[in-house]
Amino acid sequence: MLGRHIVVFPSEIVDMSDAIGHPTARFITFEGGEGVGKSTQVRRLLTRLNRAAVAAVRTREPGGTPKAEAIRTFILQGRSESWGAGAEAVLFAAARLDHVNQLIAPALDDGKWVLCDRFHDSTRAYQGLTGGVDETLIKALETLALNGRQPDLTLVLDMDPEVAFRRLEERALEAGLVATGDRFEKEDLVWHRRLRDNFLDIAEANAERCVVVPADQSEDQIEDMIWSVVHARFGDQIASVPR
Repeated sequence: MLGRHIVVFPSEIVDMSDAIGHPTARFITFEGGEGVGKSTQVRRLLTRLNRAAVAAVRTREPGGTPKAEAIRTFILQGRSESWGAGAEAVLFAAARLDHVNQLIAPALDDGKWVLCDRFHDSTRAYQGLTGGVDETLIKALETLALNGRQPDLTLVLDMDPEVAFRRLEERALEAGLVATGDRFEKEDLVWHRRLRDNFLDIAEANAERCVVVPADQSEDQIEDMIWSVVHARFGDQIASVPR
């Protein structure tokens, strides 16, 4: 497989008044199936950028703004499931449009880097491929919602879904929680294997933007690999950052 290739959230803004200014802000998205560790790695990259005096924003999709968070809750509770994949794709696009206009675009225009846990590739993978939504509709919604704000880099965290779900269950037990999951986490293993394939297909088709990161490693190893990718892509802007 590998060879193929806030809550408002609330969103978290690192406000560093004495930070070294960077001429170009960067938009980095994290993608992948359920339980692969995206949120953890978003936080870790934020910390690295923080140490490097790079002003950054951490956010997520669906969500990131109050209106988008309301849509997120509606969808993940399963209340829109009966409407069909096409209607859900429209809801995701509405949430993304608000997110881009109210948080992502202003942050980038202000010179801040934006780190987003999921973005438009998730719509492609979940609704466009798994849900069978027409590609014409998906592209039209992308054009509307992105408003010209394409990610500079997308990190696709990849892991066997069976391993990922075992990890989720172990963490839930350690925390003393009952692993209920949202409506997507409750899909069967075959569904999640198809989802994994979809993300790998997207990465392969967008190789100039996407990098697949093996997620069946320790969190420290994944963090170091991600940092190497970021440094290789944008080292001219973060040359002073310790590797």
